[in-house]
Amino acid sequence: MEKQYRILLVEDEIKLATVIKQELIRAGFVVDIATDGLLAQELFMQNNYSLVLLDINLPGKNGRELCKIFRNTNADMSIIMLTALGEIQDKVDAFKLGADDYIVKPFYFEELIARIKASLKRTSLSEDSTLSIRDLSINLKTKVVSRAGTEIPLTAKEFALLVLLVKNQGKVISKQEIMGKVWDLNFDTGTNAIEVYINFLRNKIDKPYTDKLIQTKAGFGYFVK
Repeated sequence: MEKQYRILLVEDEIKLATVIKQELIRAGFVVDIATDGLLAQELFMQNNYSLVLLDINLPGKNGRELCKIFRNTNADMSIIMLTALGEIQDKVDAFKLGADDYIVKPFYFEELIARIKASLKRTSLSEDSTLSIRDLSINLKTKVVSRAGTEIPLTAKEFALLVLLVKNQGKVISKQEIMGKVWDLNFDTGTNAIEVYINFLRNKIDKPYTDKLIQTKAGFGYFVK
């Protein structure tokens, strides 16, 4: 079964956004629309997107700010600026902020679809290098972990533990399994090392945020949701 890509379309002109969404759906994409910058950021933090189509002039929070936030949160996702601003400096600024492509309005839908497919093809090779759950992003290549756009420094063991939990999102991981996969030990050491490292992770990943990702199932183990 062919993968279905999900796109976040950030466009404050409702009529134009509706037409673009219809064309993208016709091309086989799943599309969410945000008509202002604040809603765009909220949707981005709640969902996993393969690509963002981003206008620059937006109410609430402009496209330049969003581009920087999105890129800091997800290094591998495609970002295409879709805007009426066509000056060279506008394009240079967008690329500096992390945009992958820049399309000036008005445009042909055939070109838009072609650019989207090309961008997705370029990034598909690195998709497996990034794990994400809501606003948490883990780059397996660079070992960079960030939440809501803020980088979080982790030790090697903390990183390995977090990756194990996120890769098994929703599944309860027992202490024995954690010991085997993170510490490479198949026996109980008689210490509380796992509890200590879970606490380390919670302080770094969850404590500053309202939405708590790391959960405990008493008597069974730990999971993220």
